[in-house]
Amino acid sequence: MLALRRSPLDIERILGLDADRRRLAKDRDEARHRQKQVSEAVGLAKKEKRECVAEMAEAREVSDLVKQLDADVTSIEAEQAELAKQLPNVVHPSVTAEEEIVGQWGEPRKFEFKPLAHWDLGEALGVIDLEAASRLAGSRFVVFKGHGALLERALINYFLDTNTRRHGYIEVSPPFLANAATLEATGQLPHLETEMYKTQDELYLVPTAEPQLVNYHRGQTIPEPQLPLKYVAYTPSFRREAGSYGKDVRGMIRVHQFDKVELVRIVRPEAAYQALEEMRSEGESLLRDLGLPYQVKRLAAWDMAHQSAKTYDLEAWAAGQERWLEVSSISACGDYQTRRGGIRARGKDGKTFFPHALNGSALALPRVFVAILENNQQADGTVVVPEVLRPYMHGLERIK
Repeated sequence: MLALRRSPLDIERILGLDADRRRLAKDRDEARHRQKQVSEAVGLAKKEKRECVAEMAEAREVSDLVKQLDADVTSIEAEQAELAKQLPNVVHPSVTAEEEIVGQWGEPRKFEFKPLAHWDLGEALGVIDLEAASRLAGSRFVVFKGHGALLERALINYFLDTNTRRHGYIEVSPPFLANAATLEATGQLPHLETEMYKTQDELYLVPTAEPQLVNYHRGQTIPEPQLPLKYVAYTPSFRREAGSYGKDVRGMIRVHQFDKVELVRIVRPEAAYQALEEMRSEGESLLRDLGLPYQVKRLAAWDMAHQSAKTYDLEAWAAGQERWLEVSSISACGDYQTRRGGIRARGKDGKTFFPHALNGSALALPRVFVAILENNQQADGTVVVPEVLRPYMHGLERIK
């Protein structure tokens, strides 16, 4: 499994630690047994008023040995716990070492002119200002203004409304900061610590709303009749992108802060993969509503998030760059996150079990913003607003 994941974890070290812990635990149990025997011998000698110098010396030696073995076992268990946090999820049997395109909708538009990339088109329309963003915060940030800010807000509100009204999710407005326990439960820590922004108060800016929504029930036991739980949240997402130096440096494809609407479901184990297909369908419906051509990719094992057992990416076409852009990642995580977070469900028979967690973007901005600009641009330099967004943009039909 680690090989399929291309994980750098040393399996021999993991197995070696387990063997050492078992051996030391056995030695400790034997020492404790001997400690009990010696203690009884000392007690009997004192009761009979016999000299027991040798027995008392052995008692001290065995006591010291038990303390040392206890410390050794505790040390190994601590290292095992740290390594366990770094172990990725077990992949679903349908996931392989190669990615696969498993769906597509729409045809990329044929232009009678050369379409512009969003960084040129957006600046010309005055809807984004990358220079101001760089001045305010540095590289890989974006300022939306005017109709650009309105479009960004319209997309967020449309996604929230559709996911709550059409798809039945409960909207949550969580903190934009998370503690380490929250991020450890969902698997972002320790694996992605270098990719996250950490404050002086030991809090992290959220890389997605997923940790907050999954951890909403951390340490709780949910009555089974309440399943499935379906939550949706809008948050800005913050990522250092430390491993992407030199990639997508133009425009706003890969930025440090972006808006995203996130879905999370907590479901019965047997319902998890049907739920995954439903979430995929929900994400696809949003792209169809916007009229954006897209393809669906089933990710290779090595390309999936640490916590995922199976992942679909939805990729929208961007005409100005002639490329597919990931706008959603939808994952089934099995009980990987619920076990780490101590999230249980209690059946009608009184027995508890770990439900399964799923998450998905529905959808991620600003790449949807990019796809709308590049695909809907006209020869006169205007951009047609998707019909479903017009009620959220005061009836605006074109961005000029």
